[in-house]
Amino acid sequence: MITKYSVCHITSVHKSNDVRILLKECSSLASNGFEVNLVVANAISENINNVNIIGVSSNINSRIGRIIKTVYRVYKVAKSQKSDIYHLHDPELLFIALFLKNKKNKVLFDAHEDLPRQILTKYWIPTPARKVISIFAEVFEDFIVKRLDGVVAATPFIRDRFKKINFNTVDINNYPLLEELSNLPSLAKKENLVVYIGGITKERGIVELVKALPLCKSKVILNLAGDFSPIALKDVVANLEGWKSVNYVGFVGRQEVKKMLSVSKVGLVTLYPTSNYLDSLPIKMFEYMACGLPLVVSNFPYWIELLKNESCAVFVDPKNENEIASALDYLLENDKLSIEMGQRGRQSVLLKFNWEIEEKKLLNFYKSMLS
Repeated sequence: MITKYSVCHITSVHKSNDVRILLKECSSLASNGFEVNLVVANAISENINNVNIIGVSSNINSRIGRIIKTVYRVYKVAKSQKSDIYHLHDPELLFIALFLKNKKNKVLFDAHEDLPRQILTKYWIPTPARKVISIFAEVFEDFIVKRLDGVVAATPFIRDRFKKINFNTVDINNYPLLEELSNLPSLAKKENLVVYIGGITKERGIVELVKALPLCKSKVILNLAGDFSPIALKDVVANLEGWKSVNYVGFVGRQEVKKMLSVSKVGLVTLYPTSNYLDSLPIKMFEYMACGLPLVVSNFPYWIELLKNESCAVFVDPKNENEIASALDYLLENDKLSIEMGQRGRQSVLLKFNWEIEEKKLLNFYKSMLS
């Protein structure tokens, strides 16, 4: 067991209780002998799972201010830790990545998203400027990442992109923690509740989901949790006929998430076929599977290939509310089939789509880099 190395994870964007950063990566390292500090902007300093969370005060609302001032503040605190490994979780932290490097430590970049493709869908960036900014972001990322000690990628697609630039790249997929989503009731004991949990945007299919509800033959209620972006989108969706069949609870914590999943019958992941979603691995999809829920998901070729042998999902055109409604009716009117699909999905999570497997990959990656 490794006991002598210190690690400093850094984020200027995510919350201190971020599941991937704190509950998975940091907690796994801490439970395997590493001394782990997590430097977080605008957080309370505390210790969770033997992870020392260091909050950095930075009440800055503008994006430019965050990139300049917040990044500098977390950099100063992180640098003072004199860690053996610095693990960066946000693209804007690449501005300080090379300043953290010296002959005695290592610096890693954790690519949660495919930033250049993600920029192409950012509503707050003027459409004519997106392509130019996307190209600049890719050139900048490639330049810095090439000079770092390694890359942790959240999907195989992102891994393949960075592996061309930095050979020391591994995919640590954001799969569920098995112990967090267990002992849930059978689908047969539930009402016709379906669930979507996560960021709520037009590109994540919220409009078509709500439009599909009144088209269903059965009375269906959508359990909806997450923040609308932009906020004005909520007013648009709330004016749709299907909104009366929505139970919207806003952003909720992990215990509330488990409660919502425990009473729902079908999990929904109907993202639009944008460039940054086509090869993604949404954590919510695997959390639904871990809870034994059959899925209604977008008909992306990558997802079809990934799940076809699991037989746990119905694939639909995410922009077609009639297809979504038909898929919901198919699952809700066939309890036996839905239960079997949910069981197959859960079994596949137990065997391969889980954090316990990814944890071993993370530990081996750290050990090989330090050896």
